[in-house]
Amino acid sequence: MAPTLPQSFSDSGDITNFVDKEGNGVKGLSEAGLKSLPKQYIQPLEERIDMMKVVPEESIPIIDMSNANDLEVHKSICDAAEKWGFFQIINHGVPMQVLENVKKATHRFFGLATKEKRVYLKEFSPTNNVRFGTSFSPQAEKALEWKDYLSLFYVSDDEAEAFWPPWCRDEVLDYMKKSQILIKQLIEVLMERLNVNELDQTKESLLMGSKRINLNYYPVCPNPELTVGVGRHSDVSTLTILLQDEIGGLYVRGTDGDNWIHVPPINGSLVINVGDALQIMSNGRYKSIEHRVIANGSKSRISVPIFVNPRPSDMIGPLKEVIESGEKPIYKQVLYSDYVKHFFRKAHDGKNTVESVLI
Repeated sequence: MAPTLPQSFSDSGDITNFVDKEGNGVKGLSEAGLKSLPKQYIQPLEERIDMMKVVPEESIPIIDMSNANDLEVHKSICDAAEKWGFFQIINHGVPMQVLENVKKATHRFFGLATKEKRVYLKEFSPTNNVRFGTSFSPQAEKALEWKDYLSLFYVSDDEAEAFWPPWCRDEVLDYMKKSQILIKQLIEVLMERLNVNELDQTKESLLMGSKRINLNYYPVCPNPELTVGVGRHSDVSTLTILLQDEIGGLYVRGTDGDNWIHVPPINGSLVINVGDALQIMSNGRYKSIEHRVIANGSKSRISVPIFVNPRPSDMIGPLKEVIESGEKPIYKQVLYSDYVKHFFRKAHDGKNTVESVLI
C-alpha cells in the first residue's frame, strides 16, 4: 500500500520528515501520486543536464572479455581507462542469472513496506555498515537528488549474515563473490601499464582491500527535467563495477569536457569506471570521469554498483612504480578514510574532491 501524503507540506520540514526521517524515501512521494516536484528537489539550471550537450553518436568503448588473456583486450582496457575513464564489458564471466537475481532482489527490497525498510535508516540501523537512505548527503545539499538507496559495506560473510537485510542479502553476496575474479583481472591488467608487474598481498589490499555495494532506486518522477537522479560527481573508489537495468539514464562527461554521453544498457553487460583512488595512484594516467543520472518521468530505474576501494586505513598517493622513472607526483599522500569523509560531507560537486589533493 502506497504511503499517504500529509494534507499539505507547509514547509520543507514536512517533506524532510516524510522522505527522510519516516523512511518513505522519494519512492513514497512518487507512489503517493505527487503531481509536481517539491521545491527541495528543483536543481539550479547549471546542474540540470542540457540535452543540447548530449552527443548521440558517441559511445564509451564496449570490450568483449571472452578472451581475457588476449593482449589486445588488455590494451583496450588500459586505453579506455586512460581516454574515457569508462567502458562496458560483455562476456565477462559473471553468470547472467546472478545479475538477474540481484536486480530482482533490489526490486524486492524497495518493494517492502516502509516500516521494514526504515529499520535500516541511520538512526536505527544495527550497524554503520548497513544504511538505507535518500538523495546523497541531504544535510549538505541545497537541492536534493531523486534517489533512494541501500548501502552495504562488506566486512565478512558472518557480519552480512547477521546484519544485511534478508530480502536481498544472499543475492548481493553471490554477486560480489562471482565478480571477484573479474575485479582482480581488471586491476591486474590496469597495473601492467603502470609497471606494477605483480599484485602481491600489500598491493592487492591497497587497491581492492574493501568493498561497498549500493542498491539504487530511482522512482518515477514528476517534472524529471527539473531535477537529477544523481548529480555530477566522480567516484572515490579504485574501480566501480556497475550493473544497470534496461531503463538507461547514466551519462558520462565526454572527452572534450563540455558534452555528455549516454551509456546505453546492454543486456548482460557491466559498466566499469575508474575511481578517484586509481586516478591518484596512477598519477593522473587513468581518469576518474564525472558522471550523472537523470530522473525519469515514466519508468522507475535501478542500478547496483560495487565500489572496489582501498581500506579506510590506507594512505593513497601515486604508486612508487609510476614515479620511480622520474615522473613528478601531482597528488599528495592522503589517508583514504579522510578522503572519503571529505567527499560525503558535501553535495556532489564534480571533480572537487580529487582536485583538493593536487600538489
